[in-house]
Amino acid sequence: MERTTFSLLFYIRRNKLNKNGEAPVFMRLTVNGQRADASVKRFIAPRLWNTAKGKAHEKTREGKDLNLYLDAISANILRIQRDMELDRLEVSAQTILDRYLGKTNSDRHTLMEVFRAHNDKCKALSGISFAPGTVIRYETSLRLTGEFMRNTYKKEDMYLDELSAQFVEDYEFYLKTVRKCCHNTTAKYLMNFKKIIRIALAKGWLKKDPFAQIRFHLEPVERDFLEKHELKILLDKKIEIVRLAQVRDIFGFCCLTGLAFTDVQQLKPEHIVTDINGTKWIRKARQKTRNMCNIPLLDAARKILARYEDNPYCQVHGVLLPVCSNQKMNAYLKELADICGIRKNLSTHCARHTFATLTLASGATIENVAKMLGHANTNMTRHYARILDSSIVRDMQTVAKNMALES
Repeated sequence: MERTTFSLLFYIRRNKLNKNGEAPVFMRLTVNGQRADASVKRFIAPRLWNTAKGKAHEKTREGKDLNLYLDAISANILRIQRDMELDRLEVSAQTILDRYLGKTNSDRHTLMEVFRAHNDKCKALSGISFAPGTVIRYETSLRLTGEFMRNTYKKEDMYLDELSAQFVEDYEFYLKTVRKCCHNTTAKYLMNFKKIIRIALAKGWLKKDPFAQIRFHLEPVERDFLEKHELKILLDKKIEIVRLAQVRDIFGFCCLTGLAFTDVQQLKPEHIVTDINGTKWIRKARQKTRNMCNIPLLDAARKILARYEDNPYCQVHGVLLPVCSNQKMNAYLKELADICGIRKNLSTHCARHTFATLTLASGATIENVAKMLGHANTNMTRHYARILDSSIVRDMQTVAKNMALES
């Protein structure tokens, strides 16, 4: 059998400089005297290139990064050559290059290709099957995945069959160290990424699941909520600053109704209904789950709505409350907490936890609270509710009364 001669070198084309004065880097494969050339999609200043060695000078960070990228290409090319020889396939400069560029296998898809296709569908279904926040979350996941590959593997993209459990472990390490994400945030980004992998597996584009032996769990988070006396202080506090007064009213309304930020932002007159007994209710499908919320309006909540009946913003947008962005709301709530002397980390979601906890502590059943919150079952409601000391005292008084021995 004739021995195959093989060589790979990198060079730059000095006559094709870009607008920054940088030359494109090319690779040249030579097998049995036949050559095939291709761009590696990288540029470098000619003065930083070592023609004799076929690599960049390593005096700069740019040069070191480029050489790492070229080393990765060399490793891939050599692996392809070895695999083709083991499979007894025709080995030539062009066939090796075609396989490296993915031209010989129409079923060979890249990670970013699948990720972008998924996100494009999400955008098209925004407001239909996907909440706008979900679309944004997957766009963020796509961006972080791209950053991770450039940072760790010096690549813009990877073929699906190149993914492994090590890739997932490296991604987790990157999120926690470089991006400084906490455990739960890291887990959520990896869960988003895992969905893309499941799509690839379902389509048969990926044979081995890189998540096969990897499990994620979310650590329990103790979220702040307001106790009854704290909520009363907040609602009764006289506030002269208009923006803070409005944020206080909106936050208080959420504490009295359990509505999530998006739902109170979208609350319209048609969501308020009156039953045959004259009781006013909020009947609205949740933006996140489409589950229906059925919430009786307390007097305090009705008074808050009455303050904004003639508000210009509400009239123009057809809503009941002038809700600003979630980011501004959370920033202003920090100011409110300081003004009211509340030493807790207030956020828009804190109001939902407050509603769940106070209604249960006041004697409402968990099934009714779940219905008001728009939960499909009571398991989610238990995550929102806390057991207050006052509830324990009340229950123990009942226990003491029932256990009293006759004299």
